[in-house]
Amino acid sequence: MTERGSFIFSKPAALVLGVLLGAAGLGIAHTTQKGASNPPATVKVANSSEGPSKNSYAPVVKNVLPSVVNISSSKVVKAGPEMGGQMDPFFRQFFGDEGGPFNAIPKDRREKSLGSGVIVSPEGYILTNNHVVDGATDVRVTLSDKREFVAKIVGTDPKTDIAVLKIDASNLKPIILGDSSKAEVGDTALAIGNPFGVGQTVTMGIISAKGRGNLGIEDYEDFIQTDAPINPGNSGGALVNDRGELVGINTAILSHGSGGNEGIGFAVPVNLAHQVLDQILTNGKVVRAYMGILPQDMTPDMAKAFGETEARGVVVGDVTPNSPAQEGGIQRGDIILDVDGKPVTDSNQLRMSISLMQPGTNIKVKVQRNGSQREMSLKLAEMPTESAKVESDGGDDSTKALEGVEVTNLTPRTAERLGLPGSTTGVVVADIDPASKIADSGLRKGDVIQEVNHQSVKNVSEFQSALKKAGSDPLLLVNRQGRTMFIAA
Repeated sequence: MTERGSFIFSKPAALVLGVLLGAAGLGIAHTTQKGASNPPATVKVANSSEGPSKNSYAPVVKNVLPSVVNISSSKVVKAGPEMGGQMDPFFRQFFGDEGGPFNAIPKDRREKSLGSGVIVSPEGYILTNNHVVDGATDVRVTLSDKREFVAKIVGTDPKTDIAVLKIDASNLKPIILGDSSKAEVGDTALAIGNPFGVGQTVTMGIISAKGRGNLGIEDYEDFIQTDAPINPGNSGGALVNDRGELVGINTAILSHGSGGNEGIGFAVPVNLAHQVLDQILTNGKVVRAYMGILPQDMTPDMAKAFGETEARGVVVGDVTPNSPAQEGGIQRGDIILDVDGKPVTDSNQLRMSISLMQPGTNIKVKVQRNGSQREMSLKLAEMPTESAKVESDGGDDSTKALEGVEVTNLTPRTAERLGLPGSTTGVVVADIDPASKIADSGLRKGDVIQEVNHQSVKNVSEFQSALKKAGSDPLLLVNRQGRTMFIAA
């Protein structure tokens, strides 16, 4: 068997096939009589003056292809001690302790990555995905006319997976930026890139959905979903409409472990990518505004627990001390209904809309608290850098509190391991049965439950007592990584 790319050839089978074809040829030679003539074949040939197919996207593609580039990047991965090993005693007897060519001394290695990019200006600026060039020490760009250039990484924004490159080149053809806010579900979508490194490839589909978020791909998600086939190597390439305008930067696929296209691809909207480009060129980084809250989607169960008749708005699970939200009067448990008169539909939409604003922007926030509505004024601040690490710790006095949930008293040592102040009170979730109902509620091992139906709990005994009073479907206030949130259990 010989393997060539993704195609597998069998030498013996090829040999048999050749023999059979040869025999067939001999057979034809024996049955064709000398001097015999065959009737002419009547075929119809297309008129050479005919134009291209009436339903062709060829004119659009020809105009866009020069704007899409191939990107190859490489980085050196330092070898760690775990990459080394002891030499096999069998080889030591021949080469001694040095090991000769079999010495298992860890060595640095160079990793290579392939992707795509889109030229967006005649000055040589290129949009691509951050993961295509993340940590790269060498980035090369190949144009559609085969010219190759070393690219400079101007800036990156891992939170949206967008990166900006620059090449020093002339005679570039930048793509036309469309307006992704005007793209609609059902619009034609063409994905252009370099899948699997085979070269420029165009695939067609439609826009399947907009505003996709909470996928766990990036920190800020507002993806355009498309069924235009996208495969590894398409990352950073162009998603264009039927006019050849850029509407998105192809970023990810849902493959269920197959590694290939299954008809669900995601692209960063061009409006978001354009804003990242402008901020990187202006500020050298992306500056985002923030309110200082932990927003949570309002589910039917949570609405019921809050005494609401419908699941609308976003619940404030926590308020950061000294943040714009706290200074503006927003409290934990408030339900945010709209911002500057625009309805708030879910937590992802709220986070995206705030992040797209500039620090210092004044906004009006309408909230519902204890059945009444009020409007508050906030001045947004700049998003701080955040980092957190969570560990869970078992302990003594653990007990089954909710069905499928095991909790334990919170000790100062456990609080420290969870990255919480020693004064934090509550009970720690030590284990959750994955088959239980509450496993789908969002509660996690290591969470610290601090309230049950707005009643504080400081130990397992108080927690059990509060649960009995709460009855069915209790509302839990959970502290996770120093941030609180509500969970309808």
